[in-house]
Amino acid sequence: MQENEQRVPSDGDIALVVEILTGRGRPVPDVAADADERAATADRLTQEQAALLKATRLIPRMEIRGGAGSGKTILALTQAKDLTRGQGDRPAQRVALVCYSIGLSQYFMRQLAGVPRRHHPAFVGSFEDLANEWGIDTASHDRNDADFWERDLAARMTEIASGLPDGKKFDAVIVDEAQDFADHWWFPLMKALRDEDEGGLYVYSDENQRIFARFGQPPVPLVPLVLDHNLRNTQQIARAFGPLAPMRMHLRGGYGAEVTFVPCARDDAVGVADDQVDVLLATGWEPQHVALLTMGSRHPAQVERQEAQGHVGYWRSFWDNDDVFYGHVLGCKGLERRAVVLCVNAKNTERAREMLYVGMSRATDQLVVVGDPDFVREIGGSQVAARLGLEPR
Repeated sequence: MQENEQRVPSDGDIALVVEILTGRGRPVPDVAADADERAATADRLTQEQAALLKATRLIPRMEIRGGAGSGKTILALTQAKDLTRGQGDRPAQRVALVCYSIGLSQYFMRQLAGVPRRHHPAFVGSFEDLANEWGIDTASHDRNDADFWERDLAARMTEIASGLPDGKKFDAVIVDEAQDFADHWWFPLMKALRDEDEGGLYVYSDENQRIFARFGQPPVPLVPLVLDHNLRNTQQIARAFGPLAPMRMHLRGGYGAEVTFVPCARDDAVGVADDQVDVLLATGWEPQHVALLTMGSRHPAQVERQEAQGHVGYWRSFWDNDDVFYGHVLGCKGLERRAVVLCVNAKNTERAREMLYVGMSRATDQLVVVGDPDFVREIGGSQVAARLGLEPR
């Protein structure tokens, strides 16, 4: 019996209340928002890991080893800034932060762009950039001339470094992706130290990402420090490439989408990869969050952009907010993208296992692998094949 003057709710009123309380079906996932949360957590964990630098600050020469996703690049960047501005009872130092690839050097420069001049490392860039800084013109040399790049250039740089005035030398040199450095490259770096016997040398490496035919080692003993936590990739992605990593990693990343494998013939891989980029965009990823990486011939979009913008301009476009990035795994070490389509279009197995590891680990939140199942099984092994759904688990 109605005891007030309000009308009795109709069936429509009741349906509206139910809709308000339960929602109109399942909400549409916001992939970018979920990725933002995971990125914030990963950044926090990486900063916590930076406490290792304080604990080891009295060790002047270290090799920091870790698998993909362990935060080595961010740690190297943090160490460069800390040493430059001084820590506790340690005075400010003149620091060089050196790497191999253009892409990674551009990342470092971008991250340090807003740092006050007095806190900015004395040198930031690639090994080739350092040669240019010392007055050596490398632009006219053939990129395929291994004798020049791996020996002759290093010999010339060693000569120049030996004659640098004290004010132009460094108190510490930090090398990221050190497994890419040739043997002879270490000599000019050592000669560039103010104190060749005691000066700081900090080397960040992952032997399983050695995708160039170089096997250089620093010429001095280093104290090893092992990073065995994956902080940057979702657990699904880290688990998929885990058998390729140099050690068993503790997975501390968040949970995300399952890794997808799309089978196709090798000759069709680029076209199928393009289709998968469209799928990612349709599911809510923004273009600036997506990369298509090849393992064999470069994507036509990469070729076009490099020819139009030059190598440095092309790599600066990695951070553009209006387009998908098209690249090759050889240039992307140390860099990451939220959603990656890995195009396994390599034509032989030379360094293909290492390239598969690098390519899969560039994705932080969603990974799609495209290629010939038999070839992926051959280069990745049965464990990776099983985690991609190609073998019984």
